[in-house]
Amino acid sequence: MIKKLGGGKVKFFLDTANVEKIREFVQLGIVDGVTTNPTLIAKEGRDFQEVVREICSIVKGPVSVEATALDTEGMVKEAREFSKLADNIVVKIPMTKEGIKAVNILSKEGIKTNVTLVFSANQALIAAKAGATYVSPFVGRLDDNGQEGMELVKEVVSIFKNYEIETEVIVASIRHPRHVIEAAKIGAHIATIPFEVLEKMFHHPLTDRGIEIFKRDWENYLKNRSK
Repeated sequence: MIKKLGGGKVKFFLDTANVEKIREFVQLGIVDGVTTNPTLIAKEGRDFQEVVREICSIVKGPVSVEATALDTEGMVKEAREFSKLADNIVVKIPMTKEGIKAVNILSKEGIKTNVTLVFSANQALIAAKAGATYVSPFVGRLDDNGQEGMELVKEVVSIFKNYEIETEVIVASIRHPRHVIEAAKIGAHIATIPFEVLEKMFHHPLTDRGIEIFKRDWENYLKNRSK
């Protein structure tokens, strides 16, 4: 089935391997999936497979786990092993020639892939043509290097929309809440968000101030009623 951009709902993935934080935000009903990487897994100081299995048991949606091999054979081997851990596993594959060969093989086997470290529309288009389930443009890292990360997302979304490409766009390397809003305005399918950024999205000083005012006024009303 063709997945057209601009329809359905924007999806939030949580970019972390912290099981406690994943559980907390899943309970709020706003997490559609999880992305991890070797750095995030290493921070947890636990057995890799144990962490992945636990995350997959908490989250109903896709859980991206990254292959660490650099050659096609190694990536495919890892991907096949990862796919046995849970039904909702997605394998992150780096945007290289070896990675694209792996994506082509894995897509034919029905193993979902997320092509990561995408920094150009050319790379995103190649990944999609190879059969990637997702592509992940890294907006924050582009911003860090003096480029406009969201301009890349605009290009990729436009190209995919033109040809009704099935591959979904995951806006990755998100640095702040504004990145999430821009991703939604552009029409990207998914924003994968660090929990620190997602936490900030709940808050606004006027909301906090409004709660304080309502609470104060209600307390004054109760005091006056009791006189």
